[in-house]
Amino acid sequence: MTGVQFGELPYLTEGKGIRSCAYSPDGKSIALGFFHGKISVYSTSSWEIIQSLSGHSNVVQRVVYSPTGDMIASASMDETIRLWDMETGAQLHVLKEHTSIVTGIAFSPLGDFVASASSDKTVRLWDVMTGDCLKVLSGHTGEVFSVAYSPSGNQIASCSVDYTIRLWDVETGVCTRVLSGHTNGVYDVAYSPHGDQIASASSDKTVRLWDEETGTTLHTLTGHTNIVVSVAYSPNGDQVVSGSKDSTLRIWNVDTGSCRHTLTGHLNSAFAVSYSPRGDQVASASGDKTLRLWDASADSSRLVSSGHSASVESIRCSPKGDLIVSGSSDNTMHLWDAETGSCRRSLGGHNGTVFGVAYSPNGKWVASGGGIDKSVRLWNMESGKCQHVLTGHTNWVHSVAFSLKGDMVASGSEDKTVRVWKVATGDCFKILNGHFGRVNSVVFAPNGKQIATGSDDCTIRLWDIGTGEYWMVLREHTNSVRQVAYSPQGNQLASAGTDMTVRLWDAQTGECRMTLTNHTSEVRGVTYSSNGQLVASGSMDKTVRLWDALSGECRAVVENFPDSIYCVDWYTLNDVNYLVTGCKDGSLLKWEVYEEEEQLRVQLQWSAANGSLTVTGASIQGVHGLTALNHQLLKQREAVGEPEFMPRRASKRLITIAPMMMSSTRLRQSPEGTMDDYPSIADTPMEKPEQLGYISPLSSGRMRRGDMPLTN
Repeated sequence: MTGVQFGELPYLTEGKGIRSCAYSPDGKSIALGFFHGKISVYSTSSWEIIQSLSGHSNVVQRVVYSPTGDMIASASMDETIRLWDMETGAQLHVLKEHTSIVTGIAFSPLGDFVASASSDKTVRLWDVMTGDCLKVLSGHTGEVFSVAYSPSGNQIASCSVDYTIRLWDVETGVCTRVLSGHTNGVYDVAYSPHGDQIASASSDKTVRLWDEETGTTLHTLTGHTNIVVSVAYSPNGDQVVSGSKDSTLRIWNVDTGSCRHTLTGHLNSAFAVSYSPRGDQVASASGDKTLRLWDASADSSRLVSSGHSASVESIRCSPKGDLIVSGSSDNTMHLWDAETGSCRRSLGGHNGTVFGVAYSPNGKWVASGGGIDKSVRLWNMESGKCQHVLTGHTNWVHSVAFSLKGDMVASGSEDKTVRVWKVATGDCFKILNGHFGRVNSVVFAPNGKQIATGSDDCTIRLWDIGTGEYWMVLREHTNSVRQVAYSPQGNQLASAGTDMTVRLWDAQTGECRMTLTNHTSEVRGVTYSSNGQLVASGSMDKTVRLWDALSGECRAVVENFPDSIYCVDWYTLNDVNYLVTGCKDGSLLKWEVYEEEEQLRVQLQWSAANGSLTVTGASIQGVHGLTALNHQLLKQREAVGEPEFMPRRASKRLITIAPMMMSSTRLRQSPEGTMDDYPSIADTPMEKPEQLGYISPLSSGRMRRGDMPLTN
């Protein structure tokens, strides 16, 4: 066990990619099949390996338990099926009659037979006691990828690269029905617990739910952005989980066909998914060498990953200051509760990095700009659905912005153009040409009559919306302009550059009033405070600097971030100033900014991170908030000392851990952390700033109270 993700259940990291996984019928163990041909069986209480099964010489495509849990069957690319005794780990049978890769395996409900699927285009039925092949089912015209027994045991379903699912009578071996509808190969198939439905996962990026009796399609589930490779029903049959090569899992409502949750965290394909027997957990196996466990309870707040799994490229706060939207290179957007830091919703749709996000002035819409798909998407925040997909750019979209009235959206692209769209219709009514490089940033002026853009051509251009022509070019930067921002009054413009500078401009004359030069690496983000008195800049030097907008004085530096700062935004709520930062490592942090004794202070409010806890050689002496399970996992990984445990139903005093580095140790806790079995603060009110804690960069794992260190 080499990773713990707070806000999720613990996850396993292995030395090789994991191709398959399955829970035992009693839920006390889980079997993993690896790319190197090994099988490991873990206890789900201690997460210790209780069996290591060796015999296959190639990838273990599938592992399944017998209904009684006393055997495991495995299917491999070495063209064999192996049956294992779970008590002794002994190999009972090696079944060898397939002439190509064995891709799927399933036990009959009584456990007396095994069905197998193969790239040799056949399904075979085997006697478990003797190992004899009893029947060969032929009919598919392409590789067969998966096979499943019906709960009655009278029928078998198989799916193939030939786009079809076939239903077979077990007694006669005859194909009784062919289910057609997918527009590409079908990778996985599963029966519902009651046997009245069949789910299928396909290369056409969809999951289909079928009526078993009539063979008609009940629902086509869309949302994945790549091939869907795995599917499973929950034990009660009301949910389906799917895993995809887009690195996500999706949980679907069987009755409505709607996507309930998108689970992000894997960095590679989710090859296999499995529900625990009680239905409270989902396990997913991935080529990223991890097995991840997800809480599948009814509480939706615990079904969203605690953070992005890749860099946060863009963030925007809602006009009311109650929500924050973030876009990431993990191809998703997250919607966060600004007060608690809990993730309200995850939105997937772009086929590539979400480079830009923007809120409409009334807060009802979010615009997003995507990479590979070259599109702008408009999302209804009430329903969470994408209402318009705006296409026309011929290269990646890097930035989006709403007009002051919210009736227009502007987008900047790698195709060197800016497009202006009507929100109501989705029509593009102006194309602004003039830049000679990628347009990294676009923003409307507060007066609603101008647009400012920053580009890789080292310039900022100011455009007249009415004519579509630029009327001024600002040229002081010596490298790419990454972001531009207007002051709330509209009289000043700030820009962030790859040349390590922040520049402040007179928005009317175009004069560069100040060049702010303290950053030591590329400046990626810049934003004004709500009153326009401060400018915040985030840099790849892992610092955020706060500047006086009139004098250019650097008022404060927030240091010790875990990675480069890619984006910053500012908002005010109840006369309190808050700064939000997004990092390359996928973390999102919210800070309170306030004056005390004429000094500017910054205090961390919460941190949302898809973070791991790497503790070799670290001390956990006296640390609050670790559960007994997390303590056990940390001790397995050589942590020293003893934490101070909190009772299961203790008062929920929030401990927020600021980003820090200490030798080889990185300790971060997501906002989902409560003093409960699996941390979550979705229902926990924020405490006063003086109740928050941080880990000093000079400490060895103990927490003490105080402000995030500032330097001038």
